[in-house]
Amino acid sequence: MTLIPIPLPEVVRLAEVERIAGRTDAAAALLDRALAAAPADPDAQHGRALVAFQQGRLADAQALAQAAVAAVPARSAWWRNLCTIAERHGDAATALAAAERATALAPEDPDLWHALSLVQFRASDPAAAAASARAALACDPEHAGAHVALAESLLLRGDFAAGWEEYEWRYRLPGAAPPAPALGCPAWDGAVLPGGRLLLVADQGFGDAIQFARYLPWAAGRCAALVLVAAPELVPLLAPLLAAQPVPGTLLTGWAALAAEPAPCSAWAPLSGLPRLHATRLGTIPAAIPYLAVDPARVALWLAQLDALAPRPARRVGVVWAGRATHPNDANRSAPPAALAPLAAVPGVALVSVQQGPAGAQAAAIAPGLPELGSGIADFADLAAAVASLDLLVTVDSAPAHLAGALGRPVWVLLPYGPDWRWLRDRSDSPWYPTARLFRPDRPRDWYELAARVAAALQDWTGAIPP
Repeated sequence: MTLIPIPLPEVVRLAEVERIAGRTDAAAALLDRALAAAPADPDAQHGRALVAFQQGRLADAQALAQAAVAAVPARSAWWRNLCTIAERHGDAATALAAAERATALAPEDPDLWHALSLVQFRASDPAAAAASARAALACDPEHAGAHVALAESLLLRGDFAAGWEEYEWRYRLPGAAPPAPALGCPAWDGAVLPGGRLLLVADQGFGDAIQFARYLPWAAGRCAALVLVAAPELVPLLAPLLAAQPVPGTLLTGWAALAAEPAPCSAWAPLSGLPRLHATRLGTIPAAIPYLAVDPARVALWLAQLDALAPRPARRVGVVWAGRATHPNDANRSAPPAALAPLAAVPGVALVSVQQGPAGAQAAAIAPGLPELGSGIADFADLAAAVASLDLLVTVDSAPAHLAGALGRPVWVLLPYGPDWRWLRDRSDSPWYPTARLFRPDRPRDWYELAARVAAALQDWTGAIPP
């Protein structure tokens, strides 16, 4: 068989076709052959960096991307890719420097300013992030990503008036799913609907739905009937809150059920849009805590389990170290369980795992034989009862943090270095959840140092509470 040589640029081009099509193994094989023939070829290095990134080989991806930009430093897109790779790898300094280099090379490109804004936000510099987002909007006033980046920077700094307005761009992000299909009724403007039927949609993650469910009483006071569409997992938790309102309420779990409803809706709104319609400011956050309830019978069952797993007089402290793995910022917000080992060593504390999902199997990394409750939690109402049976919940920024806060239970939240906007800046408390205490790291992903501080605080807390 006669072998026909293929020019190196063509090999790199074919590899890119394979990568974009999701055939990373084929792309890797092509690029490995290209690099075997020309180890210093920057196009092959850059292409191989992108493939390694998709394969989860972040250290290799960053090394290859850095070699490529060192050889050809004038390609702004390559610097942006290095920024993305380094940020995911946890190298915040390299990510920031790469994003700054990209914008310097192509200051007319709004995508590069947007990328810089995201890195600055996660570097806990919301003022710089807002400036970069505005630079992106100067290039393209319709850049939805830059509007949302600006919104989050404003909200993090407590500028709710401007932040809520910019936050409305979230559904115009590329690839963003609409919060609801065509409903045949107008978007609600927050006005009173005399005799009207208001449809609300729990449109974002579980934590968001729990946080914004506090607005249901306000919404119920402005209409004659409420309809709430929410994920099935939230139904046992939100149904009692909806039933407690002074107007008739209906809780649905799908759009087909809505279509079968006999009466039409007068207007609709996403739950995440209610703070804007309510004109919420830092001093006017609805804070009737608790606004969610627990089933006493379920609490009794969890208490019986804890009596066997963690007998008194020890203080029962639940721990959650990981959020949903598909969350876009999960690499920064979830902690390695081993980092939390000091919490299990605090005298007088009986640490128990409330971690759900696959991460729950890692409980032994905190302490061998750590009691595990997560696998027995059936739904959010069950999780609420489990949290209510504990003396304290220590958790990363995920739905259990919002649930404990909404229940008025003591909760300590371990935040990432660049926190989500709702936790604001430079404070250890939360106006959203008065029973929450916030712990902030001094450096990105420095969970071990943060956990050491939490363990010290836990020891003080245990000593301050009489047995």
